[in-house]
Amino acid sequence: MFKNILVIFENERVCDHAVKYSCELAHRMDSDVTFLMLMEMSFPGRLSIDSKRKAIKKIETRISKILGEMSSDLLKQGIPVSVAIRVGDASVELLKFLAERDSFQTVIWGSDEKLPYASHGRKTHWMAKIADILECPLIAAGSQSTEDKGG
Repeated sequence: MFKNILVIFENERVCDHAVKYSCELAHRMDSDVTFLMLMEMSFPGRLSIDSKRKAIKKIETRISKILGEMSSDLLKQGIPVSVAIRVGDASVELLKFLAERDSFQTVIWGSDEKLPYASHGRKTHWMAKIADILECPLIAAGSQSTEDKGG
């Protein structure tokens, strides 16, 4: 059976501990790793298409370097890696990404050591809103226990 781990990063925030954790888990599960960088971005209606393309190209260049370095480290250890960048509304882009891919056995939150849930009246993070529809566990590398948010 094909096994794959998805590591989700948001807005260029990368938790090194999550990358290391994904590598260790991939070795234990004999699985591939997919790094997904989600960039929250909206374009006001008055921007030209050229302006939008230039903005996206700059983002892709920066993020490609980050994801490339992480991928290289895993590839050196014999772990197959794929990368993807999505720009737009993070929750929508994640759902579209998941719809286009085979299923993942584990999703790791890669932008922090804790899962991004709201507390004390703060606005709820987009990941908390969609975590319940994931069909696999959603974990954070610094969590003491795995939180299963899927069926």
